[in-house]
Amino acid sequence: MPAYVIGHISVKDPDKWAAYRERVPETLEPWDAELVFRGERAAVLSGSHAYTDTVVIRFPDLAAVDGWYESPAYQALIPLRHQAADVVLVSYQSGV
Repeated sequence: MPAYVIGHISVKDPDKWAAYRERVPETLEPWDAELVFRGERAAVLSGSHAYTDTVVIRFPDLAAVDGWYESPAYQALIPLRHQAADVVLVSYQSGV
């Protein structure tokens, strides 16, 4: 069953964020993951949302999500991510 990682992002350092974004796709390849959406917030239609950007990544299953996140390749990027942006990553399993 497909699983998704949704990231809510507030960029602190655009140059470091660009460097991080450039390196993430190579960490996804071994897990058959696909970038579904990356974009900037247009409007908050209801409630409040502190983040300016969102990313959605599709994985074959939750095991692939966990494998990707814990992989040495992705773990090596986390210090750069912390410097570049405030990021909340949440995984979801598709119910459809």
